[in-house]
Amino acid sequence: MAQKYDHQREQELREWIEGVTGRRIGNNFMDGLKDGIILCEFINKLQPGSVKKVNESTQNWHQLENIGNFIKAITKYGVKPHDIFEANDLFENTNHTQVQSTLLALASMAKTKGNKVNVGVKYAEKQERKFEPEKLREGRNIIGLQMGTNKFASQQGMTAYGTRRHLYDPKLGTDQPLDQATISLQMGTNKGASQAGMTAPGTKRQIFEPGLGMEHCDTLNVSLQMGSNKGASQRGMTVYGLPRQVYDPKYCLTPEYPELGEPAHNHHPHNYYNSA
Repeated sequence: MAQKYDHQREQELREWIEGVTGRRIGNNFMDGLKDGIILCEFINKLQPGSVKKVNESTQNWHQLENIGNFIKAITKYGVKPHDIFEANDLFENTNHTQVQSTLLALASMAKTKGNKVNVGVKYAEKQERKFEPEKLREGRNIIGLQMGTNKFASQQGMTAYGTRRHLYDPKLGTDQPLDQATISLQMGTNKGASQAGMTAPGTKRQIFEPGLGMEHCDTLNVSLQMGSNKGASQRGMTVYGLPRQVYDPKYCLTPEYPELGEPAHNHHPHNYYNSA
């Protein structure tokens, strides 16, 4: 913030304040305004009666009161709150850049009100316009350019739906066809496309492993990347609904199943357990 402080603006503000109040600020600009006396007299010159009482005391709380009264006065004068410094910014020398910005905003407001000021910029005046109800209704039928425009739009080169369109590559230097049914390769091409190896839906396709050096069979073959059921078995599967026996080989012997026609009492009763 200190680097943004403008010493040229300080000199312009010094000349303006000293010219209005008739008092000399001193060599140090901010120290000369620190007690708030010159500031209160300055706003009273711009807007008489803004500060009712100016404290001439050297006590800190009197000086802070002067600065606070100046801030209230310039707020009523029209300076925006976000442009106004805080009392400690000036009294404790914490933010001289903000103090300078406030004085510049005050100069701009004074210039807007018709005072002769050589610093600051004049604010734009508010200009209200009233339109008749008919004009307002007509404006509803107009689309502003913020919504986009179709100016310069053209359907040149477009063909009817279903019309055949030829392809050509402009990089080859070939002459552009005379008709407007041609489309460049920037729109894509199906050149080189093939349906070789494709079979009818439901056709049987054999599986082979190309990594084993096997000869390519026919176009009905598919590689193992598509998956394989090699080694699959339904061994041990039972009919749906039948109970499945569970045993732990750590605690039980290997289950022995009786052959057909062999009595079941010859086998040990604890060989397996029925989960049912």
